[in-house]
Amino acid sequence: MNLVESWGGNPIGWLIANIIEGVPNLFLAIFHWRSWLDWLSWQGTAEDKESVLRFIYYGASVELFFVLFDLVVILTILGIVFPRMMWAMVRGLEAFGNGVGRVFAWAGFLMVMQQVVIIFMQRVFAVSQLSFGFGMTFTKDVSWWSEELKFYNAMVVTLCLAYTFIQGGQVRVDLVYAAVRHRTKRAIDMFGSLFFMIPAATLIWIYAWFFQWRHLIVPNTSASDTLERLLPKARAMRWSVETIGFSPNGFNAYFLFKTLLLVMTAMIVVQAVAFFWRNVLEFREGEASADKYLDKDVLDGAEAEMAHAGHASHTEV
Repeated sequence: MNLVESWGGNPIGWLIANIIEGVPNLFLAIFHWRSWLDWLSWQGTAEDKESVLRFIYYGASVELFFVLFDLVVILTILGIVFPRMMWAMVRGLEAFGNGVGRVFAWAGFLMVMQQVVIIFMQRVFAVSQLSFGFGMTFTKDVSWWSEELKFYNAMVVTLCLAYTFIQGGQVRVDLVYAAVRHRTKRAIDMFGSLFFMIPAATLIWIYAWFFQWRHLIVPNTSASDTLERLLPKARAMRWSVETIGFSPNGFNAYFLFKTLLLVMTAMIVVQAVAFFWRNVLEFREGEASADKYLDKDVLDGAEAEMAHAGHASHTEV
């Protein structure tokens, strides 16, 4: 199908053409997966290099956006017809966000424990290297382990962001929201998820996607490259994984921070869709369905007081 080329002369025609081609593009990607995933069994062939560049192009392409758009629209229509199905999807996506967040929240504890070990081993035994592992040990300079602490912090920030949103732990300033009725709140939330969360996450994804690949391969790629411009670069393509640290023996896997940024963005999109579906259902079923099936953490006593103090900046008018 070449509807985009035929109808792309005006914005409306371009939009309709891309929406129509979304589903065929999905099946094309599934049945011709080798053209963009063959590089996973890397042998350094020309086909492998071309598949990497196809993967890079389609990973932040208009085609991918409309494939996902069509999937969400189809699932939304099915969910409106079958509400129990939509509730199941909401619960599944929220369980995923909660599960990831609850697991990686422990990275904060690991960060503290590792810092204690580093200080203890440096001050008491004056060691220059630390080894961790069972059977096979992983040995690095103390400065490497010290700089690696930032990676734990990055995991807490990026992988617990969706979890915080599900739990309602984000700081928000409500000027109108608190005073309006239930269905108006749901309409505001639906609008916010579609026109704020998803567009913002899309922009972050496009930036982060090419930011990561510029530190993994050469020659560099950019969002302005078309597939026709990328494929000729396959002959010169080679892996060039960023391993430069801030100090000679410091942490040298900073490309992982770019990967975390992509994972965070994907989880934001997932929760934006789940949030939209939840508000569609709560709008439809009325105030009695507010927070239905929502798996929120329960804090008691001192923990609850600390959480309340932490969100004292939440203003309602």
